[in-house]
Amino acid sequence: MRKLSVALAERSYPILIGRGLLARGELVADAVRTPQVAIVTNDVVAPLYLDAFVCALEARGLQCVSIVLPDGEAHKNWQTLNIIFDGLLSHRCDRSSTLIALGGGVVGDMTGFAAATYQRGIDFIQVPTTLLAQVDSSVGGKTAVNHPLGKNMIGAFHQPRLVLADTDTLCTLPDRELKAGLAEVIKYGLIRDADYFDWLEASIAALLAREPDALAEAIERSCASKARIVAEDETERGVRALLNLGHTFGHAIEAGMGYGVWLHGEAVAAGMAMAATLSMRLGWMPEDQCQRAIALIARAGLPTVGPAMGAARYLELMAHDKKVEAGRLRLVLLRAIGDAEIFSDVPTTEIAAAIDACCAA
Repeated sequence: MRKLSVALAERSYPILIGRGLLARGELVADAVRTPQVAIVTNDVVAPLYLDAFVCALEARGLQCVSIVLPDGEAHKNWQTLNIIFDGLLSHRCDRSSTLIALGGGVVGDMTGFAAATYQRGIDFIQVPTTLLAQVDSSVGGKTAVNHPLGKNMIGAFHQPRLVLADTDTLCTLPDRELKAGLAEVIKYGLIRDADYFDWLEASIAALLAREPDALAEAIERSCASKARIVAEDETERGVRALLNLGHTFGHAIEAGMGYGVWLHGEAVAAGMAMAATLSMRLGWMPEDQCQRAIALIARAGLPTVGPAMGAARYLELMAHDKKVEAGRLRLVLLRAIGDAEIFSDVPTTEIAAAIDACCAA
């Protein structure tokens, strides 16, 4: 088992990565303050892992209730959030209870937001079962639901007490979901770690083949990078915004196409291609490095071309993004592989040109 820590003073917490961790109920029992836990999952993950997970927790003296949500980004909304609250209230969960998110990024985000707001805040634990959640969304305390006008527009920062990433769950992950998770993996190499990007270029075939050692290495290195950034800037006032590389373009794709049509990682992948292209057009990123970045995204089986919504529609949707401040769009762009910066003065004409260059005809 690999162990990392997110250093946030009294709110620090461990990230545990390894095989067979869902069966080790003591890892969860050690992280909860009282025996009552409510497990939130979805109707895809529940048949695979819920019963065995509950048995492992109950063997350690925990009292478990389960709340099963419909699967998919299309259900990341207030209506589904209320299913969690209804379950907590019907089972008389109080402010000493702990919520556990068993699933991918949607389950983790909604469970975290429910934990942040139920009775003004209760503990929660992340048990991510997708690659995207294991390398990114389960770490850092961002929680949210979507709004029709923008992704993750309603949420809160609420840190978990534990992240438990069982890599065995990746064996049942559909290929499309695995590739979507690789988008966030590649992001870490692009924003801050050129050596990691080099390793990804050499290891992408092993990751696609689900070789356990390669996956564990990618999860550990990605989580370590995010943990360092979150420790520096928990509430995204500065350096944490670098984690949004490709996301402003990607969120526009998700909202414009309808949530769930493009997976989050797919939209981020196309968004990173747009960000790299824009960086090159502005004379910041060398052309050969731009081509390397886009080539690795493509080798991961991810889209490098966005849907043909038109640049004007992209810009309209991007204007609703959380990264807009005082009416100015803030974009994460690249000086080089491993060297990202935040810009708020990029000409709209250049953004539109980069979008057009990276969209389907």
